[in-house]
Amino acid sequence: MNLRGVGRRYGLGGPWVLRGVDLDVPAHALLRIEGANGTGKSTLLRLLAGIDAPTEGRITGRRPRTAYVPERFPAALPFTATGYLVHLGRIHGLRTSEAADRAQSWLARFGAAGHARTPLAELSKGTSQKVAVAQALLAEPELLVLDEAWTGLDTAARDELDRAVAERVAAGSTVVFVDHDPRRLAGAVDAVFRVEGHGLAAVPSARTEATGPRVRIEAAGPLGAALPTGLPGAPARTPAADGGVRLTVAAAHSDALLRALLTARPPWHIRHLTTTPGPATRDQGAVVGTDPDPEAP
Repeated sequence: MNLRGVGRRYGLGGPWVLRGVDLDVPAHALLRIEGANGTGKSTLLRLLAGIDAPTEGRITGRRPRTAYVPERFPAALPFTATGYLVHLGRIHGLRTSEAADRAQSWLARFGAAGHARTPLAELSKGTSQKVAVAQALLAEPELLVLDEAWTGLDTAARDELDRAVAERVAAGSTVVFVDHDPRRLAGAVDAVFRVEGHGLAAVPSARTEATGPRVRIEAAGPLGAALPTGLPGAPARTPAADGGVRLTVAAAHSDALLRALLTARPPWHIRHLTTTPGPATRDQGAVVGTDPDPEAP
C-alpha cells in the first residue's frame, strides 16, 4: 500500500492537518510514527487504517486485511466483552464458534478472562483497553494499526502486546504504531517516520543504524525527476555518476526499497546493486549490473 501526495483537512477550507505525505507501507514490517502532540499522527493512522479518506492525493495498492486500535475506545456500546469480540470477529469473516474461541484466548492472554461477560460500559479503562486491543488481534490482520494502544494497560498486558506485535510481524503482517514511550519495541522497529510541518519525514532508527548486512543500490530517474520521498528503510544517499544516486539501506529493507523505486511515477532505473556484510566492510560482488563498485568502502 502506498500513499502519494496525501493531504487531509477537516471541513471545507479548514486548515491542513497533513499535506504532501508520501509513504510506502511494505509487508512484513514494523513501522513507528513519531511527532509532537497535535501534529497529525492519529490522522495518518486513520488514513492507513481506511477509517478516513484523503482530501487530496491517493492511496494505491492492495488494501490488506486491516485492524485498528483507536486512541480512544468507545466503551459505551451495548455488548459484553465477549459479545463485542465475537461481533467483530463475525464482521471479519470468522465463524461464530471460531470468533468465540479466539475471544476467550485473547482475553486470557491480556488477563481479562474474568470480565468476559461484563458489559463494556462497566469495565475499567484498563480492561476496556484490553478489549480494544483484543478485537484488533482477533482476526490475524495483515495490517495492524495501533494508536497509543499500550496506554492504560498494566505492565503484564503491555508486555503481552509487545509479544503479540512480534507474532504478527513474524507471520508476515505489517504493524504501524504510535506510542509515547520512545523505548517501545525499539530494537525491533524497521523504520521510523516523524510527522512535522504537515508532512512526513524518515528518521534513522536503532535497527537501521545497526551493523549488519547492507545493500547499496545505484539508481537513475528520468531527467529532472526527484527521488521519491518516504523511501523504506530511510536509506543513506550519495550522488552517483551521470546524475544518478547511490542508496545504502539495511538488507531487511532492500526489497521494499527496490519496489518503491521501480513502481514510482515515473519509475527509476536500477543500474547496480551490491551487498556487504556490514557498513564498514567491502562489497561482496554485484547482484545486478556487471562489475562491483570500485568506489565501495
